[in-house]
Amino acid sequence: MTLHYSGEVLVHKVPMGSYGNNGYVVVCPETRESLVIDTPGEPEKLIAAAGATRVRCILITHTHFDHLVGFEEIRAALNAPVGVHASESDNLSSPSDFNLVDGDTITIGTVVLKVLHTPGHTPGSMCFLSGKHLFSGDTLFPGGPGRTRTPADLKRILESISSKLLVLPEDTIVYPGHGNNTTIGDAQLAYAIFASRTHPEGLCGDVQWLGH
Repeated sequence: MTLHYSGEVLVHKVPMGSYGNNGYVVVCPETRESLVIDTPGEPEKLIAAAGATRVRCILITHTHFDHLVGFEEIRAALNAPVGVHASESDNLSSPSDFNLVDGDTITIGTVVLKVLHTPGHTPGSMCFLSGKHLFSGDTLFPGGPGRTRTPADLKRILESISSKLLVLPEDTIVYPGHGNNTTIGDAQLAYAIFASRTHPEGLCGDVQWLGH
């Protein structure tokens, strides 16, 4: 488990499962209230990370299988309401408690998270922003966007990233759904190079900023 601290929020990053996922516990350092982001395999790791806090909700960035392997076990252990985008609520193994809506805010103690709808990887993909901490799910990774199935999906995810994520301060830390962190500044520089190039009409899949 990796622990990141900033004065206004405590972030537990928990590597989980056989798909290389990250789960997160975001904690108010004053009240010890928290929320959980995603529910991958090896749920006991996330449950342990959240154990010393009062979990107020569970947020699902999107409903691909690897982010939900531990869903029922984590939900039962933490006994907290679950939020997901309305377009993907039927993909859960049991009903969600509330819908995540673009522009809404979620408050835990003194910590406020803004909800960002960033479709492309999936129709209901969500990111969450607290100050200079961005939880990007599978929308943005070091080196490129999340995997897309069609050129239209790639166009959609690039619009999401450029309009909602790359406008953030360059020192914003990006915590993705898999792998290492990055920063908005690094993504801005690499995306500028990608956007300056000509790309084939059928481009989609695993796209790298500097490799295409």
